[in-house]
Amino acid sequence: QVQLVESGGGLVQAGGSLRLSCKASEPIFSINTGAWYRQTPGNQREWVASIVSGGATNYADSVKGRFAISRDNAQNTVYLQMNSLKPEDTAVYYCSAEIRRTVSSRKQTYWGQGTQVTVSS
Repeated sequence: QVQLVESGGGLVQAGGSLRLSCKASEPIFSINTGAWYRQTPGNQREWVASIVSGGATNYADSVKGRFAISRDNAQNTVYLQMNSLKPEDTAVYYCSAEIRRTVSSRKQTYWGQGTQVTVSS
């Protein structure tokens, strides 16, 4: 069973930066769409950013201009560079990826386990 392994979360002061990584736990054929979401206690998970196979990106208005999503197809990894962090960015961040495990398998969506990002004021 493919898992998405996230890393890079932590505690940072307001104005600082963090880079999150999301990597498939085993060799796969391809990642189609990769995305990041975040969730705070008592709230629904909200979409943050996404990147399609061709490289086009989209961002939530709340992070536009501060966050950048990217991908390394050779490493089957999706990244989220977070700059100018604000206390309101504090959340558990989850990656999601639409993965084709082999050339003949259908696409399936997988989720990471989440990584905590805490921004202090």
